[in-house]
Amino acid sequence: MLRQAWEDFIARTTGPLNFRFFLQPALVIVMALRAGRRDVREGRPPFLAAFSTNSAARPGLVLDLIRDVRNVVIMGAVMDAVYQYLDHNGVHPLELLFTVTLLAVVPYILLRGPAARVFRRFTSPSSGRTSPVRRGNGPARGR
Repeated sequence: MLRQAWEDFIARTTGPLNFRFFLQPALVIVMALRAGRRDVREGRPPFLAAFSTNSAARPGLVLDLIRDVRNVVIMGAVMDAVYQYLDHNGVHPLELLFTVTLLAVVPYILLRGPAARVFRRFTSPSSGRTSPVRRGNGPARGR
C-alpha cells in the first residue's frame, strides 16, 4: 500500500493540478521562515532540537506547527482530493494524508530550525532586531 501511495505521489508531479507541488512547499517555506524569526525574537531554541529534547515543550510546539501550516494543509488536501477525484474517480484518504504531509508538514519541520539559526546569526541578543551586515575587515567608521 505504501509503495502504491509513493507511485501515485510521483505520478502527481505531472498532469492536472501539478502546480501544488511548487505552491505548497513555497508557502510552507515562507511560514517556516516567519516561525524561525519568531523563535529568535522570543528566545526559543530551534524547533526540531526543542521538539526532540524537551518533552514538556512538545505540546506547545505541536500547536505552533498546527497553527502555522493548517491553512496550507487544508488547501493541499482540497487540491489533492480534486486531483484524485479527476484522475481516479474517487478519493483515497491515506494517499491524501501522505501527499499533504510530504508537501507541507515535512518541509516546515525541516526548515524552521535552520531558519531560526540563520536569523539568530544576524540578530543582536539584547534588542531582538537584526543587526546591519558590515562589509570589510576594519572597524565600522562613523562620519
